[in-house]
Amino acid sequence: MTDSRRGKGRLVADRRYPGKSTKAAKPKKAAPARRKATKARAKRGGIVGFFSRIFGWVFRFFLRLFVRAGIVAALIVAVFVGYEYTTLPEVSQALDGRARGSVQLLDRDGVAFAWRGDQFGGVVTADSVSPHLKNAVVATEDRRFYRHFGISPRGVASAVRINLSEGRGPLSGHGGSTITQQTAKLLCLGVQYDPNDWKNEAEYVADCRRGSLYRKAKEAVYALAMELKYSKDEILSIYLNRAYMGGGAYGAAAAAERYFSKPASALTPQESAMIAGLLTAPSSLAPTSNLERSQARAATVLRLMNEQGYLTDEETRAAQANPATLSEDAKTQTGGYFADWVMQSGPDFFTRDTTEDVIISTTLDQRIQKATEDAMKIIFSTKVREGSKAQAAIVVMSADGAVRGMVGGRQTNVSGVFNRATQAKRQTGSAFKPFVYATALELGYSPYDRVEDAPFCMNIPGSGQWCPENYTRDYAGSVTLVDALARSLNIPAVKVSESVGRDLVRKVSEDFGIASDLTDTPALALGASEASLLEMTGAYAGILNGGSSVTPYGLRELRLQGEEQPMMGAGGGIGERVINEQAARQLIWMMEKVVTNGTGGRAALPDRQVAGKTGTTQAARDAWFIGFTADYVAGVWMGYDDNTPLTGVTGSGLPAEIWHEAMRRIHEGMPVTPLPMIVPEPPRQVAQPQQQPQQQQAPQRQQGGGNALENALNQLLRDILGGN
Repeated sequence: MTDSRRGKGRLVADRRYPGKSTKAAKPKKAAPARRKATKARAKRGGIVGFFSRIFGWVFRFFLRLFVRAGIVAALIVAVFVGYEYTTLPEVSQALDGRARGSVQLLDRDGVAFAWRGDQFGGVVTADSVSPHLKNAVVATEDRRFYRHFGISPRGVASAVRINLSEGRGPLSGHGGSTITQQTAKLLCLGVQYDPNDWKNEAEYVADCRRGSLYRKAKEAVYALAMELKYSKDEILSIYLNRAYMGGGAYGAAAAAERYFSKPASALTPQESAMIAGLLTAPSSLAPTSNLERSQARAATVLRLMNEQGYLTDEETRAAQANPATLSEDAKTQTGGYFADWVMQSGPDFFTRDTTEDVIISTTLDQRIQKATEDAMKIIFSTKVREGSKAQAAIVVMSADGAVRGMVGGRQTNVSGVFNRATQAKRQTGSAFKPFVYATALELGYSPYDRVEDAPFCMNIPGSGQWCPENYTRDYAGSVTLVDALARSLNIPAVKVSESVGRDLVRKVSEDFGIASDLTDTPALALGASEASLLEMTGAYAGILNGGSSVTPYGLRELRLQGEEQPMMGAGGGIGERVINEQAARQLIWMMEKVVTNGTGGRAALPDRQVAGKTGTTQAARDAWFIGFTADYVAGVWMGYDDNTPLTGVTGSGLPAEIWHEAMRRIHEGMPVTPLPMIVPEPPRQVAQPQQQPQQQQAPQRQQGGGNALENALNQLLRDILGGN
């Protein structure tokens, strides 16, 4: 049998649809493509294929590693963000972030003139402030604020590039911080100020502002938590309330009141731009420090607002053409030296270290303050050589010790600097002599009593012989007390002081308010002791008020903000009587002669009486003029801080001129009132009776002057000269 299958194909059933099977056979043409792929794989063999496979494996490995590490890092960040989220305070608790309270000082008319501490004008929100302010802050500080999630990688990258291009470290200088991150810093990343943990508030704030990599990372986490906890407007509200805006103002409300005397809701575009511009450098850009610089910065902010669509071109041009200026109240802010003194004179827990908001009513008269400042400026600009480092100080007060004006140096409208009116202790020179004569008058001596102005020496135990001299180094012979004071003669002053008792002169001076230690030597009468200008002016106020001591004061009333009941009242005023009223009135008459007939002529005012006394210390290191009208007492001191002698200056010169210029301005428009003085009766020559030849005539002396003082002086000379 034959094998019927040999040479024959497989037995298959006939296809039912021959046409379709013919078309289905065509894909067999793809075989060449498969052959090409096989050849390509063959070509990738060898060295190139090996390294390609190695690279692919490494890439896939690190990709998987980074993805997994990213997931782990994201989970860790999420944990930290979640934790910070739970620690965030409610919005209402985060708005006022001050570590201490504020102090607002009001003048005698109730007008604010100075602020200390951390001023907070009240809570504002992003919706309650002017829309211009809201837009200005966003345009200046974070233009993508409403689009990012708390941090801006683009902003950080740009800041790093700028820092590196300017030669700084990547985190030094520009920070690329969003408003959310800046708010996180203002919240100090949740760390509360505790006096037990920090040396002072400044150290706490410095730590909050540190820019290390760790702090930046923590700041970013805190910002992310804030974005989850608060809305964008709530974050902006915290920022607008906590940010420091110069001039002691914290928050938009305080800044609007401080600079423009209006609420934050009423700010114009240019005012809003000025406040927003302060955020980069609040102290140096504050309009109260440098208005022109602040206006220039505001113009830049207005341009940014225009570029971002917040202002039209027309609105921008109008705002830039009319820049914001300080309100009239802000312009007239004066009395930095006075404010510092009041803050130092009050209790620390209500002034420098207060945690409450405090309002202090003071005695300051801003019109008088401006007059003293203007007088200082005009004399130094017209009478003092350019480049001179000489300083001066002025104090003006009422007869009860209420200080109305104070300038503690040539620089005005400054605070926190050395106050020569209250802190400097200088020799008083002849300005001390009125207290010598006050003691004599209190003991019953007359202004017409006479004393010999002639060469005079004393033996001082432990020092040897001391021979005082007059400033002119000549002698006037027999002079009255009034003439000796008017001409500021030294020898008569020493003789009177020693005759009435040096201890009594010291007591009278101390009772009048000179609290500094007074020397117990004959040089006491010549002002060898030191005192402050405030002490001396207060002592002269005691002469004007009729012989009663005064304690100079500036604080009238202190109360907490929102409270009607004061916490404390005035800390000074008229005290006990020192000399009788008649003696005080006669002394005023004697001091009036200093101005009309003596060394104080340059202080004379054209329309009213003036009494006072000049003073110049040894080598002209200090020059004084202290005097008064019926209305005010004013003291002027001039000298160098390092005790360098003045050149060509005495108390009768520039100090008297400064005094004259200040008091002329102060008394403009005031009614003329005469000085409260008593003109003593002149000495009378009593007619001698007829003598009997058998009786010996006793010498007759003038009544009304000469007896008491001459006897005392004769006895003093006998004691000094050993009974000769």
